[in-house]
This record gives sequence, C-alpha cells and structure tokens, in this order.
Amino acid sequence: MATNQNLFSGFQVNRPMLAGGAVLSGVGAVIGMAGAVMVCAALATAGRNWVRGLDTPPSVMAHRALHEAKVASNAGWEAWRTEHSSPN
Repeated sequence: MATNQNLFSGFQVNRPMLAGGAVLSGVGAVIGMAGAVMVCAALATAGRNWVRGLDTPPSVMAHRALHEAKVASNAGWEAWRTEHSSPN
C-alpha cells in the first residue's frame, strides 16, 4: 500500500471541478435521453400515420405475399416431382 501512495502522491484532483463535470455530464445525459425519446416518438407517429394512409393494410399485403409464396412452393414441388418421377 505504501508504494501506491508514493506513486500517486503528486496526483491531486480539483474536487469542485470534478463534481461540476460529473453534474454537467449527468444533466447532458438526461437532456440527450429526452431528445432521443422525442425523436422516437416523432418517428413512431409518422410511421403510424403513413401506415394509416396506405391503400392496402400491411396485414393484407402480408397475407397476399404468404399466399403467393405457398403457390410458388407448390408449383416448384410439382415441377420437381414431375421431373423426377419420369423415366428419363
């Protein structure tokens, strides 16, 4: 322990400046977080308004895409079965 005390004996921190910097950093973090929350709220509102303005709801678009994928999968499966069940 004595070695560490001798090693850092010339290192002195200005405590009021350190405390002020810590307080300002905390305040800055809170302000930054508030700004991030405001940005997220604005983007969420814009996204909701955009989805409401669509002609076709996203759920219908997803249902249609799933149906098309199933049809394509069945067509591919049938083509594979036809190709591999032939005597060629």
